[in-house]
Amino acid sequence: MKRTAFFISDGTGITAETLGKSLLSQFDGIEFERVTIPYVDSEEKAQDAKSKIQLKAAEDAQRPLVFDTVVNNEIRRIIASSNAFMCDVFGSYLEPLEAELATQSSYTVGRTHSILGDQRYMERIEAVHFALDNDDGARTRHYEQADIIIVGVSRCGKTPTCLYLGLQYGVRAANYPLTEDDIEDLDLPKCLKPYRKKLLGLTIDTDRLIAIRTERKANSKYASPRQCEMEVRGVEALFAKQGIPNINSTHYSVEEIASRLLVMSGLKRHVTQQIP
Repeated sequence: MKRTAFFISDGTGITAETLGKSLLSQFDGIEFERVTIPYVDSEEKAQDAKSKIQLKAAEDAQRPLVFDTVVNNEIRRIIASSNAFMCDVFGSYLEPLEAELATQSSYTVGRTHSILGDQRYMERIEAVHFALDNDDGARTRHYEQADIIIVGVSRCGKTPTCLYLGLQYGVRAANYPLTEDDIEDLDLPKCLKPYRKKLLGLTIDTDRLIAIRTERKANSKYASPRQCEMEVRGVEALFAKQGIPNINSTHYSVEEIASRLLVMSGLKRHVTQQIP
């Protein structure tokens, strides 16, 4: 079965996509064609979006699904007049919230993903710079400034997780790749020992690691099953011996890995989700 899902917003569309995709992920037997239409901030653009929805309804011979986060009532009414199943996020929740809070909504477009304040924005930018500067053990002398240090074998997801933690939450995350030499005696590298309490581990299924490394360096010792198996088992033994909290990254997205590491670390999220 196939269905078309529209994500429509007067801003970036990130909120509509996030909510819509979360809901649609619960339906395994249906293939969804996803269409995002951001910045629908005028009646003219709303009519254009409606035309696209109507066209899809005719092509598919069934109603598309529409997830919208449009604030303006008139624009929402235009979109709602199309032949679609509507999931109106703001329309469903703003009015009940206004009643509960006894306060009128500001109905401000783009508020969810605005910068909000220069200080918060700068925290995120600085955290991303920190992740880049301290990637793959590049500058271990800066670990004193790190909120967390992610350790694991090469290509298990350390770098994207650090960047995501910086961009999304303003967390200063460094990472260090544990090599064959590091795990040989199941002891921590000297540069990591002073920061044991900051360490969080990532591991990965051997088959997945082989596939990732093969894409990067096919027919090499680095990507060989024997090497990957040895490194994964070694690092897992190191984590166990040294008491380093860790998770297996194989079946998790970067977002899930980052959230789980934050929970494990007990860190407060410096910045809530404010992607511009």
